[in-house]
Amino acid sequence: MAGKRPKQFLELAGTPIIFHTLQAFEQCDSIQEIIVVISAAESAGFLSLAGKRELRKLSRVVTGGATRAESVLRGLQAVRETTVDIVAVHDGVRPFVTTDEISRTVAAAQISGAAILVSSPVDTVKEVRAGAVVKTMRRYELRNALTPQCFRYKLLRRAYEQVNVSDPDLTDESSLVERLGERVTIVEGSARNIKITRPEDLVLAEALLTSDF
Repeated sequence: MAGKRPKQFLELAGTPIIFHTLQAFEQCDSIQEIIVVISAAESAGFLSLAGKRELRKLSRVVTGGATRAESVLRGLQAVRETTVDIVAVHDGVRPFVTTDEISRTVAAAQISGAAILVSSPVDTVKEVRAGAVVKTMRRYELRNALTPQCFRYKLLRRAYEQVNVSDPDLTDESSLVERLGERVTIVEGSARNIKITRPEDLVLAEALLTSDF
């Protein structure tokens, strides 16, 4: 976003994006505990804002790392291993996930051990090299990886033991579990579950908030 604050603190309808996101997990019966991983510079501000909202499931705020993988690992290390079954990893800037999508992905992971929310691409996808198309992908075989991504706790911890968490190319948890040779089940979700990344995504998010779509 090229702004001064992390994008999860930009506001939608007067509320920071991260609190729109957390509300879905707060309202989901499949979720018992929420751990927020956030930068050290933003933790005090987050806690101040969180104290004004009813987030009964928020149990801990953990300082993140330099990469996504390191941040997720720190969150995992804060989980109470004796009481956890399924861990759901979610992007703080995906505020339009629904309680139904969360519940269905958790339920799928309880059966298979690993499950991720996905959506079907609407564009034709090309593989390119050196500025030229080398292959047209078969769209019906492709899915956009969304979040939450849900796993049995011990499986995800084992996946993290096999990688260098400083690697910036580790952009989701499913890829780590795939490296173990484990099957990752897909759960079909909605294209509404956008990740707010670019300035135009904020415009779309404001429209989604006020629409019945």
